[in-house]
Amino acid sequence: MRLTEKEFKVPYSENSSNLIEHFANAVKVNIESTEFPTRFVVTKSDGQNYHCELGLIQGLKDKKQHELGSIFDFKKRDYENTDKFNTVLLVPTGIGSEIGGHDGDAGPVAKLLASVSDILITHPNVVNASDINELPQNGLYVEGSVISRFLMGTIGLQKVRNNRVLVIIENHKDESFTNAAINAVNAARATYGFNCPQIVVLNPTAKLKSVYTSSGCAVGIVENYNSVVDVLEEHKNEYDAVAITSIIDVPRSFHWDYFSLEGELVNPWGGVEAILTHAVSLMYNIPSAHSPMFESQEISNIDPGIVDPRMAAEAISFTFLNSILKGLQRSPRIITNQDLFTNDNILTSSDISCLVIPDKCIGLPTLAALEHGITVIAVKENKNIMENDLTKLPWAKDQLYIVDNYWEAAGLISAIRSGITPESVRRPLSKANVSDRNYVENFVEQKNRANTSEK
Repeated sequence: MRLTEKEFKVPYSENSSNLIEHFANAVKVNIESTEFPTRFVVTKSDGQNYHCELGLIQGLKDKKQHELGSIFDFKKRDYENTDKFNTVLLVPTGIGSEIGGHDGDAGPVAKLLASVSDILITHPNVVNASDINELPQNGLYVEGSVISRFLMGTIGLQKVRNNRVLVIIENHKDESFTNAAINAVNAARATYGFNCPQIVVLNPTAKLKSVYTSSGCAVGIVENYNSVVDVLEEHKNEYDAVAITSIIDVPRSFHWDYFSLEGELVNPWGGVEAILTHAVSLMYNIPSAHSPMFESQEISNIDPGIVDPRMAAEAISFTFLNSILKGLQRSPRIITNQDLFTNDNILTSSDISCLVIPDKCIGLPTLAALEHGITVIAVKENKNIMENDLTKLPWAKDQLYIVDNYWEAAGLISAIRSGITPESVRRPLSKANVSDRNYVENFVEQKNRANTSEK
């Protein structure tokens, strides 16, 4: 099996009230029968077409495709559970986000928004910082494609105390890198009780290669994906989550350019990692995460000097593995049995009050929030390469808020959570709408006269 990416255009929908179905139908005619979608994003809306990118598994058997369903399956929630205020924070991988597009540099944002939420659900890209992971105490570490399905209403999430995490390590040609990865796992076991039932040193493992799409997004190609699938099948029932570490093929210059260009180069590693973990989590309904390995001692010995703070965690790390181990330790269980959704211990889309995204981002989470009536806060300061005008989507009144920064987003969440109409704390305050009762009565009287005249 092979994991890859496809680009295509979708004409604007005349019936904008059901965009999920519109995109689902368009995808069907743009893929082969042996291709199965794992990821969907609209990179640009130009007034005539939606420019779309689609992550795919190639070579997945028909029987397995039927078992998995579709990433476009949507179950609209019947209500919002207002007992708690739970927030989903997304910073999509591979789009060059000013905040969160580098190495766990959206961690402070996660802590800020968690402080004004009962539960914050976010994904590895937000808090993974090589050997550092500062997930808030009330945060849930959830793989990106799992968040999409969660918001689409087809799965639930259950908190766990501790996951058994299977670790798959590429058998590096330089044994010191393999040894370092094993030492990282043992360090996690010794220092915070990480539960690792098995380390599998795999050769050959899946081959990850970073590529860029025409939009400038960092995505990738994964060859020999079967090697990962074989391990997951062999050790089935022995693990609750999986961590994978392997080399990502990028031009050698990227290791220098990434630091020296100070954010101008879209992080080339995260996109292909997401391609891999989307496929794993979708096929096996388990939390998953990937960390890169250095290609050689020569590359690991590069001294980038004093770097942009957003990239500093990468500059000081060697295995990049401990952030994903710590995140996967308590990543919530994925619940597919919808009969269990009424259980108080299961979080569903009905429990979500707010989605926070960088401005201009349209993917399945945004479309699902639109359909559910979930409040969406888009942050302008988190600039990225997407080219969409969110105001063009058919939002309900007061459903979409576009704010300048995450400080404002936190204040907005506090207001909504407190039951305060947000605009009431700003000035000028508009006057209340008043209907003239006499006007209404006169209108009815005139209408009755007109009807009498026609008769």
